[in-house]
Amino acid sequence: MTPATLNRRLLLGAALLVGSSGAACAQSRQPRDLVVYKTPTCPCCDGWIAHMREAGFVVTVTVLPDLRPIRIARGFPDALASCHTGLINGYLVEGHVPAPDVIRLLNERPSAIGLAVPAMPLGSPGMETPQGHKDAFDTLLVLPAGTSRVFARHNQPA
Repeated sequence: MTPATLNRRLLLGAALLVGSSGAACAQSRQPRDLVVYKTPTCPCCDGWIAHMREAGFVVTVTVLPDLRPIRIARGFPDALASCHTGLINGYLVEGHVPAPDVIRLLNERPSAIGLAVPAMPLGSPGMETPQGHKDAFDTLLVLPAGTSRVFARHNQPA
């Protein structure tokens, strides 16, 4: 084998290695396709949708008169319901859940129904105020038994 042939084979091998490693990285990234169900009269939902898009999620919106059937079908408790419901990678995302919490959920993949921020707290994504007021709130991890636990805390007093 001539040195030129050897160099061509080494370059080809290196190119294949670099190309396949890029494909592996692209495949390992979690898909961020989010389907959001909202009612026609909810303006704060649009703020949350914009927040999720800014974080890199590809959002499809479906407007429905009643979101309860979506939650019931997935075993989501009514007590944690909010004004909009998202579905992503098998999880339900209810209310004004911050994008970093959804990203963490997708990375950790816990055995859960999804995440919830009930009660529409001021200062949560989509519930910003002109005065900048921010209520403390928790993102809850909703478990299959209908129970929940704190997944993340936000706007906590110092």
